[in-house]
Order: sequence, then structure tokens, then C-alpha cells
Amino acid sequence: MIALDTWNLSIPVGSPAITIDTPKLASGYTDGFFKSGDTLFFWAPVTGTTTKSAKYPRSELRETKADGSLYNWKYTAADNMLRAAVAVNQVPSTGKIVIGQIHCNGSTEPMLKLEYQWKDASRLGNIVAKFRVTPDSEPAVITVAQKVPMNQRFTYTIHLTPTGSLTVNAAGFQWGSKVATSWASQALYFKAGVYTQDNTGYATEGGAATFYKLAIEHNPKG
Repeated sequence: MIALDTWNLSIPVGSPAITIDTPKLASGYTDGFFKSGDTLFFWAPVTGTTTKSAKYPRSELRETKADGSLYNWKYTAADNMLRAAVAVNQVPSTGKIVIGQIHCNGSTEPMLKLEYQWKDASRLGNIVAKFRVTPDSEPAVITVAQKVPMNQRFTYTIHLTPTGSLTVNAAGFQWGSKVATSWASQALYFKAGVYTQDNTGYATEGGAATFYKLAIEHNPKG
């Protein structure tokens, strides 16, 4: 079983999209957009509703405390890590879904998005990092891994150290950078699941993924 006692869940229904709180989620919540057990399954159709200020639908987890209150952290306080094993099962017509993030509380602009990008020509996908060096910069787009098949399990790790070293490992490849010190004052949190990068098409179109492992670590610096 994948522990869900430090997450809440946004699903693409309601206006704005509703959030399933941590106690309800951890007690075995399931619906047409999310299923839990030995694995986690996420589905976000292009016709789904969106969270406030978002353009696209999501079925996505967000870090919380066990009581359901939001958990945000400063990167300088701990060694921060998000680990996952996942298979992408479906993409929308854009070919793009976000499967992991470091987001910033009170902002619509995350530090990092980890995105699967399907290529019709090769029938394979790339794992792409969209990274903001500073809170105000435009995102750099970095291809971390290539030729990742649909429906094939791979692992990723997002690791941000107290000194601001950011490393992404995905499908056996690695990329890293330093974050600007202007991020040090920002309240950050991890997200994981399916954030479909498309909002047009039929209800059968969208993003889907199965997570086989998902875990967060915040190890305070000594």
C-alpha cells in the first residue's frame, strides 16, 4: 500500500475543482479519477474542471500534514526528496502530462514541473524538466530522458538539498542545477499525479498514469 496520510487530492469536478482532504483520502477514497491500493491510478480528462487560476484539469496529490492542513517547507531547512515509480498510460492530443512538481504556495508558477511528452513519430516519450532558476524567471526546458515507452514503469526522483542543489533522476538519466537564493524565502511543496496539459477534445481524451511507489522525505539538516 502507498501511504496517503500526508497528501490531499484535487480531482477535476466542481467549479472550481474540488479537493479531497487527507483523512478522507487516507481512509481509502476512490472515484472515477483516482483509485488507490497497491498502486495509485490517476485520470484527468481534457473536459475536466480546473482548480482556481489553472488552465488545465488535474487529478493530483498535494503535500499536507496528517491532520489535512497544508504542509509547506523552506528548502534550506532540510534535504527534500520526492520518489516515484510510475507508468504513463494515456496522454491527450498535446502529448503532455505533468507527473511531479515542486510548487510554491500562493503562486501559480512552480519551481519545477516534471513532464512526460509523447512523440507520435517515434511512439515513445521524453521526460522533460521545466525549471525556474528564480521565482520570477521564465522556465528553462530540459530533456532529462528520451525514448520512454507508454505503459512501461520507470522511476523518478526529485531532490532539493538545503544548499539549493536540485537533481532530477528519471528513467535512468540525471540532470541537475542550482536554484537561486531568492527561492529560500518561498514556501514550497511537492505534488504528484496527473496534470493534463490540454483542455480541448472529447471526454475520452486526457492523461492517465499508474504510480507503483510514491514517497516524500524531508530530512532536517544536522
